[in-house]
This record gives sequence, structure tokens and C-alpha cells, in this order.
Amino acid sequence: MYEPIRTKSVHRTMAGAPDDFPGRSREAELDIQLAGHLAALLAVTDELRVAAPSADLDTAAERLAEQVTRLREGHEPARASATTSGSAPCVTALHRQAHALAGRALVVAASRADTVAAILAAERMDAHTAALESRELASR
Repeated sequence: MYEPIRTKSVHRTMAGAPDDFPGRSREAELDIQLAGHLAALLAVTDELRVAAPSADLDTAAERLAEQVTRLREGHEPARASATTSGSAPCVTALHRQAHALAGRALVVAASRADTVAAILAAERMDAHTAALESRELASR
């Protein structure tokens, strides 16, 4: 009923042997994703430290930097200066953004079974939720 395929697969002829291109394992891909989410969370945390300084944010930033460095095999993340000035972004929006980034990091950390990163991400989600709730109550 159907005619058999008589030519070789395009993917086989273009790529050649499977070892011709660099590949990463699933764990390596998850490490890269998790490091990216935590680095983004670190950047937002640094912005929050400028807009609304607190010891909790300082501690969180240091812990996030440690995890990113670990996941990037010793390469430290780029950090925003704590003395950066300019137009202060809305603190509420930053907390929302940080909460979303922490959620993404939590999903990837759970997927890769990284307990330390998962706990840190969950703690940051809780901290940003509490900050949002307190700002909401204060605005009433």
C-alpha cells in the first residue's frame, strides 16, 4: 500500500555519526536552566536591595550567589552594585518578579532533585509572598 523510503534520512546524512556534535546530558541542561533562573533571581534581589535595603535580602543574595557559583562550576555570577542609583523601580513589581523567578527555579530544582536549591527557592517564594502581603496591607 505504501512505498518504502528509498533514501537515507536527511538527519543522518547531515549530522553524520551521533558523536559529530557536542551534546549535553539532561542533568547538564537542568544545571544550566537552574543557574539561569537563580542568576535572574539574584539580579532582581540586588535591585530590591537598592530599592528597599534589608539584612534578609543581603543574606538571600549571598546564598543565591553561592548556588549559582556551584552550578556554574566556580564561575561567579555578575552582580549589580549595591550603590546603583537612578529611577527606583516599583518594589511591589520587583517582589512579584522575584516570586515568579523563584517559582521557576523551584520547578527546575525539584526536577533535578537539588534539595539545597529547592529549599532556597521555596524560602525566597515565601519571603516575597510575605513582602507582597505586607505591602498590600500597608496600602489599605
